[in-house]
Amino acid sequence: MSLLLSLRLCVVARTESRLAGSLLLPSPQPWHKFHAGPQLSSSSKELLMKLRRRTGFSFVNCKKALETCDGDLKQAEIWLHKQAQKEGWSKAAKLHGRKTKEGLIGLLQEENTAVLVEVNCWEFHIPGTAVSWVNCETDFVSRNLKFQQLVQQVALGTMLHCQSIKDQLSTYSKGFLNSSELSGLPAGPDREGCLKDHLALAIGKLGENMTLKRAAWVKVPSGFYIGSYVHGAMHSPSLHNLVLGKYGALVICETSEQQVNLQDLGRRLGQHVVGMAPLSVGSLDDEPGGEAETKMLAQPYLLDPSITLGQYVQPQGVSVVDFVRFECGESEEAVEAE
Repeated sequence: MSLLLSLRLCVVARTESRLAGSLLLPSPQPWHKFHAGPQLSSSSKELLMKLRRRTGFSFVNCKKALETCDGDLKQAEIWLHKQAQKEGWSKAAKLHGRKTKEGLIGLLQEENTAVLVEVNCWEFHIPGTAVSWVNCETDFVSRNLKFQQLVQQVALGTMLHCQSIKDQLSTYSKGFLNSSELSGLPAGPDREGCLKDHLALAIGKLGENMTLKRAAWVKVPSGFYIGSYVHGAMHSPSLHNLVLGKYGALVICETSEQQVNLQDLGRRLGQHVVGMAPLSVGSLDDEPGGEAETKMLAQPYLLDPSITLGQYVQPQGVSVVDFVRFECGESEEAVEAE
């Protein structure tokens, strides 16, 4: 009996010890029961929805912005943009140097002016006449509205820069901007900062690294015309004269008289440049074949290979003097050659 009594007393002692320990130590609480912050009132929810609609940022980020700015909607919007830019440049620094294979070309033409811009981007996963070229690793991103808006903003910024150059033209003029020059352009009269600021904002929103690569602009006086074409064209949702696609071309023509069908003619010439990828204009005296295969006027006309492009153009009353061609994913060698 004494042995059984001893065992019972030992069990009781251990049980009491565990109970005492449980009273002294706080019991662990499941993570989902922790208090995450004050519940939003109906007015706060309205502010949150309004900020979300205005900026397109996530509900979590919008809520944090409103809490940080004590419910001030304007300050919260400014805070979100600054945070996105800060995060965007951080990602850009981490992913610098990665190659691209997808993107968009945007074609914008206004009266006697056209600009061509290229923007590259690299995919980054977190645990959107002026021709804009935006490259990215994923075609999904190129279909994103914010990505398309970035193309639009870069095209508009470059167009405004070109239009600000005051010169008296007797013939056409064409110029190029490198990456740093393009990045430093003002975003426009209704936008603050430079294009590089809007680039960083897009990086922060999309979670994809991007960089402004190059730009070309063209201005023509009276007696000249800029033909344009984008392959696989789709129109920008917010700018009626901006067209997006995968290939784009500008063709500069000289005409002695106003032609009724110049727009259609310019489009067909642009199609030829996109499809046949000439390296120079050449002349009407060039014979087809041989070294002339890369000369535009000596090439078989894309829409009627039985004649050369020169034979198609000559009866139209225009002279082709220059062109610019952009292709998504174009090699560095092609860019340097241009």
